[in-house]
This record gives sequence, structure tokens and C-alpha cells, in this order.
Amino acid sequence: MNYDTTGVRTVTRQAMSAEMLDAETELTLARAWRDDGCERSLHRLVNAYMRLAVSMASKYRRYGAPMPDLVQEASVGLMKAAEKFDPDRGVRFSTYAVWWIKASIQDYVMRNWSMVRTGSTSSQKALFFNLRRVRAKFEREAGAAGDKIDGQSLREKIAIEVGVPLRDVEMMDARLAGSDFSLNAQQAGEEGREWVETIEDDGPQAEHMVEHSRDMETARKWLTDAMVSLNARERMIIVERKLRDEPRTLESLGDELGLSKERIRQLEAQALKKMRRQLEGATGNGAAMLALA
Repeated sequence: MNYDTTGVRTVTRQAMSAEMLDAETELTLARAWRDDGCERSLHRLVNAYMRLAVSMASKYRRYGAPMPDLVQEASVGLMKAAEKFDPDRGVRFSTYAVWWIKASIQDYVMRNWSMVRTGSTSSQKALFFNLRRVRAKFEREAGAAGDKIDGQSLREKIAIEVGVPLRDVEMMDARLAGSDFSLNAQQAGEEGREWVETIEDDGPQAEHMVEHSRDMETARKWLTDAMVSLNARERMIIVERKLRDEPRTLESLGDELGLSKERIRQLEAQALKKMRRQLEGATGNGAAMLALA
């Protein structure tokens, strides 16, 4: 469901006018949904706490995310809470729902903060949502004491305060200090050259493709030559057991050839030994046998 600005106002009005549930009614609705799948009970429970979702969403507007999207994510978190809530644990639904609503909103904010992923571990989340607040706190304290705090000392204090490694603070600080830009923007001093042209292609390089093709052709010739050393039955077993996309079982080959599984296994080992000798004579090391491993 997508909310425009008018939609947010409508949802907010509806949330503020929704009923307030007492603990007993809340428990009854939660059990009706859990035990009987009563969707009317679920709808009533969720609507009653939509004001909580809207209120929490509004606290994240400073991160630049559109309010309609924040409300939508808060609603998703509220629905997840309703689905997983156990009314027999003695906890109010509002207390339980706060965690799910917050998690849903924070995940959305972090996913959309930058084209470059800012991270998703618990320590990275703690940093993302507390870095500016903690930094401002230490800067105020230093200013009040008439001291000047350098960047490295400030980051060390932040790491201790938030309880994360210093390297995480340094990395998050650098990411939040930067900004996204178009890959089609031209580089300074590079007339006509765009940033996208500097990105290395992570696909296979031409020389590697040619080398791989040549190696495969050589290995294919070695294997073809080695197959000549086998009799017809041995060739059939090697083809069916080693060269098919879906190798046949020892039992199925035994049934077809009128032999036991153990005899098929012996013939397979015998054939591979012949091929190995042939390849060692041709290549000096039998490297092509790797293809049959």
C-alpha cells in the first residue's frame, strides 16, 4: 500500500480516533486471532495501535525518508508484531509491537540512506542511529569545558559510548560524511570522461576467456585420446558414470549389463586406471583426469 501526503493525514486521523484497548480486550483479540484466525480481531487490534506506529514513524523524519514511506514501514512492523504476538506471555501488545515497528522503520531508513550500503549488523545500526547524537553530546561537553576535541579522540569516545569497535565508527563516519552522485557525472579535469568509465568490469576478461577455452579444448583432446585405450564396455561405463549431466547409478548399469554393482565399480576403477596411464604418457602428469574426478 502506498501513501501520499493526503493519505498520511487520513491514516493519522484514523489512528488518533481509534479505540483504546484495555488489557483484557487486547488479550481476547490476540487469542481470537492466534487460535481461530479471526481477521476481524486482527484488524481491530492493529487499528487500535496504529497511532503508535504513526508516532514512531514521525521520529525518523530527520533521516530524510518520506513520511508516507515511514508510515508504511511502521504499518508493516505492526502487522508482523500482530502475527507473532503470544498473548500468554504476560506482555502487553504495545510493548511487544514497539520492537517490530522500530526494526521495520530502521531497516527501511538504512536501505534507502545511500546507494552504498551502510550495513545491517546490530553494531552498525546502533552507530547509524546514534552517531550524530553522541558526537553532539561530546562536542557540547568539550565546548562547555573550554576544550577542543580532535577527530580521532572524538571517534574513540563514540566507540566506547556506543559499545562498538573503533574501526566501525571510522567507517560509518566516512560513509555518512559523503554523499551519492551520478555515475554519469564528469570527472574534474577529465574532459568528457564520466565516473562510470572508471568502474572495473567484474565479468570475465577476454584473455581469461580465450585461455580457458584453449585449456578446455586441450583437455577434451586428451580425454578423447585416453578413451581409445578402453574397450566398448569400459567406455560405456565411463560415459554413463562420468560424462553425463546426471550420472547413472552402479545399480542401473549393473541391471543393464547383467552384472553386480560391485563388478561395475571394479570395471569403472579399471577403466580410470587405463585412462590415467594413457594420459600420463601423453602429458607427463595426467592432469586431464581432474575432469573425471
